[in-house]
Amino acid sequence: MRWFWIDRFTEFVSRQRATAVKAVSLSEDFLHDHFASYPIMPNSLVIEGMAQTGGLLVSEFHRFEEWVVLGKVARSLFFLPARPGDLLTYRITLDNVRDGGAVVTATSHIGDQLQAEAELFFANVPAESVTGPEMLIFDPHDLLSWLEMVGVFDIGLTSDGTPLAPSQYHFVTIGKS
Repeated sequence: MRWFWIDRFTEFVSRQRATAVKAVSLSEDFLHDHFASYPIMPNSLVIEGMAQTGGLLVSEFHRFEEWVVLGKVARSLFFLPARPGDLLTYRITLDNVRDGGAVVTATSHIGDQLQAEAELFFANVPAESVTGPEMLIFDPHDLLSWLEMVGVFDIGLTSDGTPLAPSQYHFVTIGKS
């Protein structure tokens, strides 16, 4: 089972920045154990939401032809707890991309208030270096469906303002012949 910690994108500018939102709902299983009398979204899941948003931005930079994995949380600060009823807004800026990975600056806001900030490092794993069906993270068709579901192609733009479209990408089947 995959867990997604973003609900939809509200901005996606290729090679530059992305904004996504996550509604924190009391119906989510993790809130019943963290903590029963004062439910809050664990900070690790806020970081995961930032990482999923940033990871898709970095992956799109590589036209979805390389795996992008979170390599390191270099810095993170939390200012407010995320509670049921809150709408988290993740804002990600792509700071630096190199052959082996990328660095993003991430923030999470609740309304106008800064909830958290982090610096995240991503590592690239070239598709041709991954073999075997057990190494498949996403079926390309599932990835495409999910990108459509969270609105990347509804609001996404290239850096020159052209709308993003699924036809611009070759979704590689990793580990399948």
